[in-house]
Amino acid sequence: MKKLIVLFLLFSNYAIAQTATPRQSFFPKGTALYGDINYAGDTLKNHLLDIYLPPVVKSKYPLIVWIHGGGWRMNDKYADMGYMTETLKGFIDKGYAVASINYRWSTQAAFPAQIQDCNQALEFLYQNASKYKLDKDKIALIGFSAGGHLASLMGLSGNDNVAAFYPAGKKSHFKIKLVLDFYGPSDFLSLAGPDQKDAQHAISLLLGASVFDRPDLGKIASPVTYIDKNDPPFLIVQGEKDEAVNPLQSISLSLHLKLAGVKNEFIIVPNAPHFGVMFDAEDIRNKVFAWLDEYLK
Repeated sequence: MKKLIVLFLLFSNYAIAQTATPRQSFFPKGTALYGDINYAGDTLKNHLLDIYLPPVVKSKYPLIVWIHGGGWRMNDKYADMGYMTETLKGFIDKGYAVASINYRWSTQAAFPAQIQDCNQALEFLYQNASKYKLDKDKIALIGFSAGGHLASLMGLSGNDNVAAFYPAGKKSHFKIKLVLDFYGPSDFLSLAGPDQKDAQHAISLLLGASVFDRPDLGKIASPVTYIDKNDPPFLIVQGEKDEAVNPLQSISLSLHLKLAGVKNEFIIVPNAPHFGVMFDAEDIRNKVFAWLDEYLK
């Protein structure tokens, strides 16, 4: 019971902390903002995105798409920014555009609505690249927790043309150059055991059924299902003491990518929990920037 209470408080504080700060305060002075753009042509708040452009004027900027966490059932496009401020500033200072997207929660629509939304948002950015000065040929994804899962799934399923992952079953035109996965679940079928009950509950809400009752759905929604040699490179960052997503999820993803011949690097952050300022440390930022510079510059 004590452990469940701790988890509840942890996730509650996370949801509150990540939505409390105004969006532009995370970025350097002079950053241009195109805010609350609807990428789906409807009125849903969960279909909005923000675009942040560096103050240094260029004809086009390589793009980093920010996908928030929250167990697929909470938070919004400002989430995770509060403890990654130096990384965000670094993106802008180094000349990258950042697009932060909303997607429908599992309490609003079951999977695959979330991956459909992410793909639709990225297709919108691709099709409107010239309007917002984005380089549509240089796109990276960064995701945290549930957002890490969605970023990984987008990056790995792109070669498989899974019609259900796209609105109206139409495959998108964009190509993802790099995935930055921060502690995202990668294999729903392996999240078993009494210490993973919170993850199992979140996944059941996402899928509309328990993965133990519908392993077919669990496999469809798992990024590892789609790994092949043509996938983009991955930088995977995982907390050693993650109480919500077992670190074995990231280890397994890295090993599966390696077996398929996909370049990747796995970083374990000593004593780090599921989220927090430990992931904004200088050594991790330097790794992130090095990978971005290699594949987007």
